Amino acid sequence: MDNRLYIDRYVILFVPWLLAVLFKDSDILSYLISWLGSFVIFYLSMKGKIKPLPDDRSPAAQLMRPIFLVQIIFAGYMCCTSIFYWFDVLGYVDLKSPDEFFLPNAEQLKLTAQCQRYYCLAHASFVCGILSVMRYPMERRYVYDPAGFSTLIFRIALITFVLSYSLNFISGLSQFSHQFNTLSFTAGTLALAMAIPERNTWNTLAAALLYAFNFYHALLSGFKEPIILSVLILGVFLYPDYKRRVSMIFIPLLFLLFLLLPTYNRIFREQAWSGRMSAGQATAMALNGTFSNGQNQSNRDFLSYRLSEIDMFTKYVKSTPAQVDYYGMQLIRQSLMAIIPRVLWPSKPVTETMVMERVYKAGAVSRESNVSAKPPFIVDAFLSGGGIGIFISLFVYGAICQLIAFKAEDLFGGYMLGTALVFSGLFQVFWRGQNFEFLMNTVFWSYITMYVVFWGLRFTNILQKC
Repeated sequence: MDNRLYIDRYVILFVPWLLAVLFKDSDILSYLISWLGSFVIFYLSMKGKIKPLPDDRSPAAQLMRPIFLVQIIFAGYMCCTSIFYWFDVLGYVDLKSPDEFFLPNAEQLKLTAQCQRYYCLAHASFVCGILSVMRYPMERRYVYDPAGFSTLIFRIALITFVLSYSLNFISGLSQFSHQFNTLSFTAGTLALAMAIPERNTWNTLAAALLYAFNFYHALLSGFKEPIILSVLILGVFLYPDYKRRVSMIFIPLLFLLFLLLPTYNRIFREQAWSGRMSAGQATAMALNGTFSNGQNQSNRDFLSYRLSEIDMFTKYVKSTPAQVDYYGMQLIRQSLMAIIPRVLWPSKPVTETMVMERVYKAGAVSRESNVSAKPPFIVDAFLSGGGIGIFISLFVYGAICQLIAFKAEDLFGGYMLGTALVFSGLFQVFWRGQNFEFLMNTVFWSYITMYVVFWGLRFTNILQKC
């Protein structure tokens, strides 16, 4: 792999954003250029046009690396899902042409186009950060026995599951429970994906039972994300061995989930979260209601206002800096405070309260409302310093994401144990792009957890020095 830095190639990533800014007086054209620009960035980066891709594995066999999966989920969700909201602003309800007398809200049209330009800038900066520090291949310092790898992965899934459950009851250590939970889920999914091509009946059955257990708990969560991720990750793990079958089965399945889950979650939350039914009863009712009629409105609201966060973004752009000044380094300082465990600082400010304060100031939601509407990463980047804040923050975001993935491979003997399991299991927060405080807290403690797992594998001689 050629690791030289070609500045002129990196500038190409920002051409779609520059063109969108050039045509900003035409809201529709500017929006379309910046929206389509993200697909150009996907193509240039994932085809190795800006910087050659790592050549230690085929592209299909390294999908969990940041340039592929993290970019697809994080940037895809951030930049590409706004199209349904855009059609809604233009008056296209359920993709039907608006009435001939319909006039779009000019201000909202302008704000939406401006936010999409910010998304395009963020995408280019994020990819630039990844590519600028991407250095492959690497010298291995530690190795493991590849012959028993699938069994090792299954054992890790079981051990981390027990640890995740147990740590909930130990004061001061519950911080690690979520990290071990996501690691167990990823390990169980990887164990199933490895057992299937090996045609090991008992391993496949055991891994399938663990996967089914995790999937059932995802259904009981009331959130779309764990359900979709459980299917997506299994498909990514199986893809190198079953490219055609995975494409034919998992892509339509994911599309179907996006259509059905809004109705399922709405019914589940109405019944389970209100206390009217148990989680199991609410699940049965939600599944039954999902496949019945009358879900079009729920799906339309989901696609236009919940699949994308651009409607909320426009509210922040409208109020900052016109009504609320930029925060500068304040959010970074609050993020560093959030890392400190409450057991060491009992009077530490409540992180949720700190985050929601800027939501209320921007008028994104009312103080009287009983909702949690924490801003995503790009919003905090904008609130910190506008376009410059987005450029710097997203570049750092991409660079740190790639550096941690590289460190995981360095500690755990390569891609499979390092990136596919540990990085993907502990650092899924990079896929979602949470607000500054929650992101920094999760990344910090996940990094600590990574070293806990490393020393555990070293102590048991599973990992050995070369």
